[in-house]
Amino acid sequence: MLKRTLPMFVDRWHAFGNLIGSKMPFIVPCCVAAGVLFPQVFSPIRTVVPVMFAFMTFQGSLNNTVHQLLGVFKHPKDLIVILLISQVFMPTLAYFLGNLLFAGNVNLVTGILLEYSVPVAVVSFMWVGMFHGDGPLGLAVILVSTVLAPFSIPFTLQILMGHSIQIDAAKMIFDMVLMIALPALAGMMVNELTHGWGHERLSPAISPACRALLVIIITANSTAMSSYVLHMTWERIAVALFIFFYACSGYIWGLLVARLLHQPQPTLVTMSFACGLRNISSGAVIASQYFPGEVVFPVMCGTLFQQMLAAFFGALIHRLYDEDTSTTDAGIANKNDTAASSSLVK
Repeated sequence: MLKRTLPMFVDRWHAFGNLIGSKMPFIVPCCVAAGVLFPQVFSPIRTVVPVMFAFMTFQGSLNNTVHQLLGVFKHPKDLIVILLISQVFMPTLAYFLGNLLFAGNVNLVTGILLEYSVPVAVVSFMWVGMFHGDGPLGLAVILVSTVLAPFSIPFTLQILMGHSIQIDAAKMIFDMVLMIALPALAGMMVNELTHGWGHERLSPAISPACRALLVIIITANSTAMSSYVLHMTWERIAVALFIFFYACSGYIWGLLVARLLHQPQPTLVTMSFACGLRNISSGAVIASQYFPGEVVFPVMCGTLFQQMLAAFFGALIHRLYDEDTSTTDAGIANKNDTAASSSLVK
């Protein structure tokens, strides 16, 4: 009886994970709406979000090896390109556009700049894995941008805005080490020590759970936006629209640069997600701790959009590459047919 039941359960478990992955463009808006409309129900979950992130990072790292990660640092061109786009180009452009559109409100401009000065989101690692991106590159980007954040964020704000702020750098690094570095190292070491068992068996077994956790995390994080969304003003609507289009541009910049550099699909996927997804939770903590409440709003607007945009752009990249592959296959088939016809004529 057990021999028949267990394979059936495993099949249904994997089907459950595949269902979540395939329906993310529809699931994410529902999660955001649930978090905004029922914050009292879902906000308590936010206390365990770091643990969920750590588990997701562990699962994603099971598909990588220490050798692969070291390879990224030995050939850091792609890593440097992503960091230049996400940590230099996008914050600078956000500052100038924010000043152009909201010059009369320093708080909003500061919030917009802070939104794009924070590190690459931990959850980008999950999206990279879901759409078959370059996992070691994605992990390296998250680790480097996070370690630099305690220094890069105050520096960026001071250079562009003239603000001088104090951040508990030690605590930030400690939290990110617990949430990213240690679980990632643990996942890679499990895969190394088990000679691939972690990648071949353990990772697929817990992948559906990680996709379910992603749904929960999006819902829980959306609760922070509830009061702002339910009490909108025209100025907030304008800010939200700006954040939406600028968030779109992050994915597009990563996609365009990867295309210009003739990168393979895994690298292109990673560059797009790494440039488009930001660690909004860390930005919100900094904004609420060191700035007036109005600064928080632009930062938290990203919660409304970036996960939905991740699902959309992931599906778009997948479709674009499917079309490219189909075109290439058709071209090869036509060449083969032509060659065959020529040989018959001969």
